Amino acid sequence: MAPNMQRVADLAIAGYVPLSTIDWPGTLCTTIFLQGCPWACVYCQNTELMDPRAQGTVAWQDIQAFLKRRQGLLDGVVFSGGEATRQPALGAAITQVRELGFQIGLHSAGAYPARFAEVINDVDWIGLDIKAMPDGYQPIIGADVGAKAWQCLDILLAEVARRKNTDRPLTYEVRTTIYPHSSVARDLPQIVTALRERGVENFALQEARERGTSERFQEQAQNWDLAAWRHTWNDLVAQVENAGFTSAVIRPA
Repeated sequence: MAPNMQRVADLAIAGYVPLSTIDWPGTLCTTIFLQGCPWACVYCQNTELMDPRAQGTVAWQDIQAFLKRRQGLLDGVVFSGGEATRQPALGAAITQVRELGFQIGLHSAGAYPARFAEVINDVDWIGLDIKAMPDGYQPIIGADVGAKAWQCLDILLAEVARRKNTDRPLTYEVRTTIYPHSSVARDLPQIVTALRERGVENFALQEARERGTSERFQEQAQNWDLAAWRHTWNDLVAQVENAGFTSAVIRPA
């Protein structure tokens, strides 16, 4: 087996969705979930994908066989997670999928700026999670690593500018997830201002869902004042919609 193929064969794949209309807005795609994430977001709904030691459950050759049967029927393939950029074989996998004629989407929280920069040239759309201000990640994921995510944002925007007015522009969505009584909800106006100052045009505000999260988060949710939160949520939605984004998407729970 060629070295490149061997690398891709080592990709830890937790599963895939054969057809999705939501993982890449406006695109019919297959979504591949890669195992492992270095962060433990309090509102994560894919906690089973966090463990980087867990083995994949789907072989890469099975993914290839499936995609070959879908040539001409799907527009693209999204690599998600977990954190897709955690795996060294991501770039080789993207190359092989592109060779089958599919566009490439990527979901990332920006945990690995070097690999993010390594693969971005071969990606057509990115959904990047910005979870807080650079110094505000500790309450959300338990680690002070926000600078990495914001570095990935700068890499993304530079690539968008580089490919502007070309035959293969890079499209994207920056999204932030909030929930009641959280620091990120409190800081959202500051986050939005910082994103606009950097030149972000496409933003999505997401409300965390309780279902599927950790027991700790679900217990915390029992104490939420939801009536007060609806007023806060509506105020924050209005601020996002009036911030000047070209596209402002609102995703309530």
